[in-house]
Amino acid sequence: MDEFSAANRLNWDDRAALHATDPTGSYRIANVLAGGSSLFSLESGEIGDIFGMDIAHLQCHIGLDTISLKHLGARSVTGLDFSPAAIAAARNFAERAGADVRFAEASVYDAVEVLGREHDMVFITWGAVNWLGDIFRWGRVVAGLLRPGGRLYLAEGHPLMFQCDRKGSRLEIQLDWRTPSKLPIVWDEPRTYTGDHRTLAHARYYEWIHPLSDVVNALIKAGLTIDFLNEHDAVSWQHFPFAVERGKDLFGLPEDNPKIPLAYSIGATKRK
Repeated sequence: MDEFSAANRLNWDDRAALHATDPTGSYRIANVLAGGSSLFSLESGEIGDIFGMDIAHLQCHIGLDTISLKHLGARSVTGLDFSPAAIAAARNFAERAGADVRFAEASVYDAVEVLGREHDMVFITWGAVNWLGDIFRWGRVVAGLLRPGGRLYLAEGHPLMFQCDRKGSRLEIQLDWRTPSKLPIVWDEPRTYTGDHRTLAHARYYEWIHPLSDVVNALIKAGLTIDFLNEHDAVSWQHFPFAVERGKDLFGLPEDNPKIPLAYSIGATKRK
C-alpha cells in the first residue's frame, strides 16, 4: 500500500468509528436497521429497478447503502471497502438489520479478484472517485466486475465544486481541474463532514480531482457505453459553509449566488 492510501485508510478508520455512532442522523442508521433505505432521492430515482440483481457496491464505507440495496430488492449485494473499521461496522449493521449481505475488506483496485466478474450492477456514490489516484484503472475495475449488459450507477461530487475553496465565504476557484496521480491534494482536517464535533486522530488525507472527461473516457475505454450523464445543483453534504438545505440532507447554493453543478451522475452499460 502506498503512503497516500495508508494515510487515507487511517483517516477512514477514524471516520468509520464516528459515523457508526453518528449523533447527527446523517447516515439514517435507524431507518436502515428498521428495514428502510439510506439512499437519497437522487440515486433512488436514477438506479431503476434492481429487483433480483447481483450488485457490487464499491467503497461502501459502513455499509448502510449496501444494506439498503438489499432492502430494495437486490438478489445479492456485496460491499467492498479498504477500511477494516468500516467493514466491521458494516457487518455489525447487517447483522442487526437481519440483512443477507456480504462485505469484503480490500482496495478498490483489487475488487475483481476479490468479488468476481458476474455482477448485474456496480453501485458507487458520494465521495468515491476523489479518493483514487488512477481513474483509468478504476474504469477497468468497474468493467471487470460486470457481466456483459451489466450496469454502472455512479453519483459523485462535481469536479468543479472540488476546485472551489471549500472554506471561503463565496465561490472561488482554488485548485487545478486535474490532479496528478503522484501529487495529490493534501488536507489536514480535524473533523469529519457530518457536523460531528468529535475529532479525528488521523487528520491528514489525500484526494484527487478528476475531470468529467477523464471519468467518462475511463469508462468508455474500459468497454462501457454511457447511458446518461446528469449534472445536479445539490450534493449530499454541506461542502461550502454558505450552502443551504435543498430537501432532506441535500445542500445547494443560496438563491442569490451564481450556480455551478455540485454533483453529477452517470449510468453506463458494459458492451456485449
